[in-house]
Parts: sequence; C-alpha cells; structure tokens
Amino acid sequence: MLKHRFGWIALVAAIAMLVYWGTVAMTPRALMHLVMGRLEQNAPVNAMGHAPLSTAERRVIVRPSPDLAYSTCLFDLTDAPLEIVIEPIGSPYWSLSVFDAATNVAFVRNDREANGQPVRIALVGEGQSVPDAIETVRVSSNRGLAVLRILVPERGSFDAIDIDRRNARCAPLN
Repeated sequence: MLKHRFGWIALVAAIAMLVYWGTVAMTPRALMHLVMGRLEQNAPVNAMGHAPLSTAERRVIVRPSPDLAYSTCLFDLTDAPLEIVIEPIGSPYWSLSVFDAATNVAFVRNDREANGQPVRIALVGEGQSVPDAIETVRVSSNRGLAVLRILVPERGSFDAIDIDRRNARCAPLN
C-alpha cells in the first residue's frame, strides 16, 4: 500500500516540477511576445518609434512612468545586423536598454556613461559581423526590443526633448 502511494506522490511531484520548469522557462518569452505585439503599433520592425507621453488613458504597457518619454525599436536580426544611434538629448537623464526575446538585458547605456557623445551600437545575431569601428552587442536571439527612456522633468519641456529624441535611429546595418 505504501509503495502504491509513493508512486502517486512521485508522479504528482514530477508533473509539478515539469509545470514549474515550463512556466519559469516560457513566461519571459510569452511576456516579451505580448509587449512586442503591443509596441508594433508604434513603428515597424527595425525602425525607431516615438510614443507620446503616457497618460492614464493612453498606456501601451502596464504602468509606464508619466515623467518618461519612451522610444522603442523592435528588432529582427534574421537578415542583417542592426545599428542603433542615440544622439545627445537635452534632458537631465536618458538611458538605452536592449533586451533579447527572453527579456534578458543585452546592453545598457545612459547619458552619464555616454559623456555627451552619441551612442552608436550594432546589434548582432548568430554568425553576423560588423566593422570594428562600431561597438558590437551580441544578442542571444534574433528578435528583441531596444527601449530609449528619457526623463521629462516638466510637461512643458517635452516639445524640445521630443525634437532631440526623434534624432534617435534604428535601422539595418548595410
């Protein structure tokens, strides 16, 4: 009788472990797929999209910060590496983050680290290469998301900051 119960307990434990592992492994990719689908309305793949400031009525993602301007680049490196260029922005703070398809951070740079200089990086997938003159960021998946966050200290300063952020670009590297 005890052997019979132990068998059922072992089976239930094995199923629970598989479900747990599947959830932990798949949740980040599922969430990124959902976010990327929502952000596709902002701009096409491999192009920078500039969203208006978030309000309670207009939110593409859950709980965006109302004092940040967001620009995004959904990328697909299947055909070619991608170049991202961020020119200096007249804001007290900005940062660029690159995430792979499983939400892993591949790159982060902010205005302080950039020292007033443009940030120019090449996102590179498996087997791709770029000239040595450009900073290379290897991404573990061909698809992902680059997010530029810019602090807007007062709503009245948004127009000037928006002009600067529209110089940010994201395009296939030729």
